[in-house]
Amino acid sequence: MRLRFLSVFLLALPACSKEAERVYTVDELMADKALLADVIGKCRRDPGEMGNTSNCQNAAAADFRTRLERM
Repeated sequence: MRLRFLSVFLLALPACSKEAERVYTVDELMADKALLADVIGKCRRDPGEMGNTSNCQNAAAADFRTRLERM
């Protein structure tokens, strides 16, 4: 019985974990404006959960750099 419970638990555990999201660099985000807009949109919709992630920080930096380049 314990073996059955343990095997079910071990099989269900990976299903509960979040899939790691790819982290984009500032240069990648600057090169792809649609991707930059998508990442910034996700960050603004959920600032509490996403605000301190690497993608949000890189998107903010890429947005800042593209605005500076337009000046």
